[in-house]
Amino acid sequence: MDFDVGSRLKAVRKANNLTQREVAARAGVTNGMISLIEANKTSPSVSSLKKILNVLDLTLSEFFEDNPDRTDKFWFRSDEFTEITPETLFDGTTGEGMKALSFKRLGPAKDTSLMMLYEVYETGADTGPEPYGHEGEEGGYVIEGELLLEVDGRTEILRAGDAYQFDSTKPHRFRNIGPERCIVVSALTPPTF
Repeated sequence: MDFDVGSRLKAVRKANNLTQREVAARAGVTNGMISLIEANKTSPSVSSLKKILNVLDLTLSEFFEDNPDRTDKFWFRSDEFTEITPETLFDGTTGEGMKALSFKRLGPAKDTSLMMLYEVYETGADTGPEPYGHEGEEGGYVIEGELLLEVDGRTEILRAGDAYQFDSTKPHRFRNIGPERCIVVSALTPPTF
């Protein structure tokens, strides 16, 4: 993926007339983290990026939107899905890179009350070291592989054919603990992610 996370974050921050320090303080992260992300010297975890984008009043979908002026289409070809996370996320607690994690949104980010995602978790992929929560509900269906789902401190291993649904305000985390990639098709409402 050729998405420049650093440049995009810097442009959005400046458009909101905020300094790196202001964004960092409001997001509860370090000023150094913001600086490193904007310089493309590190990639944030999903939970860290969500904290930063909340300050900028953006969802992950809006941040990664490549064409916000799409028409009123009701179908989407696989090459039209929008990648909404970096190809590789890093786990700052261990210093080791996380395995590839891909979330692809189906359809536009705005003017919808439902978000659908095509998620690919390579072996060892993880949504981050800390569970995160957000407004709404979400559910998904495991197409292939294994996924360890943690919701509100409880865990369950899901395999191909299994599904989940929960209140998204409860802290949650997803990890591929299997030997092969895991594919999930999920939906959440409202599209706050």
